[in-house]
Amino acid sequence: QVQLVESGGGLVQAGGSLRLSCAASGSIFSIHVMGWYRQAPGKQRELVAAFTSSGGTNYADSMKGRFTISRNNAKNTVYLQMNGLKPEDTAVYYCAAKIQAEAGSGSSDYWGQGTQVTVSS
Repeated sequence: QVQLVESGGGLVQAGGSLRLSCAASGSIFSIHVMGWYRQAPGKQRELVAAFTSSGGTNYADSMKGRFTISRNNAKNTVYLQMNGLKPEDTAVYYCAAKIQAEAGSGSSDYWGQGTQVTVSS
């Protein structure tokens, strides 16, 4: 069983910073894709940033230059450094990953429980 556990959300004033963490645990052979999505009230879930299967990064246009995704492969953990936060960044931030549990098996998609980020004006 694979689990993704996020941490680091909270309340911050506009212009401030937060760092989110997401640790994957359980039966993990390989992590193919791992990243962050967010969902604001009344809106669809959207990509924030992610590591691709080729090892590159993919950012939503509105986050480029303000958010940075990084990872620690030894800890199966990804981070999201968010700077210059704006009230419109207020959302529940979810960690997601495509993980292969065993050698020779297929991969499955996993989601964390989400962490609330609230940016006050």
